[in-house]
Amino acid sequence: MNPQYQKMLKQVQQMQQKMAEAQEQLADETVEASAGGGMVTVVVSGSLEIQEVRIDPQAVDADDVEMLQDMVVAATNEALRAAQDLASKKLGGITGGMDLPNIPGLL
Repeated sequence: MNPQYQKMLKQVQQMQQKMAEAQEQLADETVEASAGGGMVTVVVSGSLEIQEVRIDPQAVDADDVEMLQDMVVAATNEALRAAQDLASKKLGGITGGMDLPNIPGLL
C-alpha cells in the first residue's frame, strides 16, 4: 500500500475518532433561546434534541393562541440554529473547516 495513502487513512481515522468524541460532548451541552421578551424559552442540546420548553403563564391567552404558537416556533427555531452553530464550531475545528456533508456518519 502506498505510504501516503496509509498516512491519509490514518489521519481520516483520527479525525473520525475526534468527531465521535465531539459529538458525544455536544449531547451534554445545551443552548437556550427565547421569544416574546422571554415569554417562551426553549432549551436544545448540542445533538439537536429539545430538552425543555418554558412558557410564562402570562403568555397564555385563550383568545390569542396563535401568538403563543408563533412564540414557541420562533424560540424553537432560534434554539435549533444556536445548537447547529455550536456543533459547527466544535466539529469545524476538527475538520479544519472542510465541508464534509457527503461523508456518512460525520455530521
